[in-house]
Amino acid sequence: MAPAQRGRPRAFDRDQAILAAARLFWRFGYSGTSTRTLTEALGISTSSLYGAFGTKADLFQEAVHTYAERYRQIYEQAIAEDDIGVVLEQILTRSVQEFTQPTDRHPGCLISSAVMTDGPQTLDVRVYLADLHRANERALRARIERAVGEGQLPAATSASTLAGLVQAVWHGLSVQSNLGATRAELLAGARLAIGCFVA
Repeated sequence: MAPAQRGRPRAFDRDQAILAAARLFWRFGYSGTSTRTLTEALGISTSSLYGAFGTKADLFQEAVHTYAERYRQIYEQAIAEDDIGVVLEQILTRSVQEFTQPTDRHPGCLISSAVMTDGPQTLDVRVYLADLHRANERALRARIERAVGEGQLPAATSASTLAGLVQAVWHGLSVQSNLGATRAELLAGARLAIGCFVA
């Protein structure tokens, strides 16, 4: 007689579960998303949720990491471009496209939502995002310094100030996307900003 199998195979796709959870966190925030809401959306029991992801805070952290890492990739690919105007355009326009992905494949922009979430349970996420933003800004600043050295930007350009300004626009676009701005509206704002940066 074959030994009985222990446990039950997971009846959900992990990636889809993270996406479903991320949608809820984007819509209601961390504190406003209850464990019961999560289990109903994911179609699993509380014990299965904890078994798969750990705590609600762990699931929130995994969701934010999954979608925030896309922005690191956007920066890395953009700064490899030869022209600084293209670099800035890629950073802002590709981020806008990421902010406004169709909701069947993307939860919306979790960046602003996660940053504004309070409570000690989300401290690790906020630290992670702060580190991610600092790393992206450092990479951008170094790329701007190179552009100044190559004569693509005026010699008097402050790489630190320009990188900070680009980041400020980036965050503003992120917030506007959460408030319901359309992709077309955000792209128009991004391109206007780029024209001012490299005029």
